[in-house]
Amino acid sequence: MIKKLTLAVALAAICSSSALAHVSLEKNEAPVGSTYKAVLRVPHGCEGKPTNVVRVKIPDGVIAVKPMPKAGWQLEKTRGEYGKSYDYYGTPITEGVKEVIWSDGNLGDDEYDEFVLRAYLTTDLKAGEMLYSPVVQQCTDGLAERWIEIPAEGKTSDDLELPAPALKLLEKSGSH
Repeated sequence: MIKKLTLAVALAAICSSSALAHVSLEKNEAPVGSTYKAVLRVPHGCEGKPTNVVRVKIPDGVIAVKPMPKAGWQLEKTRGEYGKSYDYYGTPITEGVKEVIWSDGNLGDDEYDEFVLRAYLTTDLKAGEMLYSPVVQQCTDGLAERWIEIPAEGKTSDDLELPAPALKLLEKSGSH
């Protein structure tokens, strides 16, 4: 009887923790003035339905974005003007990818997948701050999970129901 109760408690804990799982970054720290490989971890679909679109908004100060194509998914890059000119290894950059969209895929609610892009974190970003990348996960039947919440001053992502993936910015390293 105790073994059955222990198993039931363990299964309940696993089920409740997976319901709280959110889109996150595999590596959640990186120095400004460096290239960063963002691996977005998508742990489930929406309320039992499969995910078929993952949209990532690129934050200001993140340039030279190159998403990794994904077998079975269509890749779209929405380009636009940056709010200012950025220096990219001596070359001024004024426009680039502002959003990455993987679509026409099929990630079951009981499956896990990763979506990857590479980008440059400009020196305009401030070490010690958090950088948020809002993600919208669209599923069948019009369902969606909007991982777009950014904590207010004095709060953390732990205070939010649907936090945007966060990257802690570190001091610039000595070399590129």
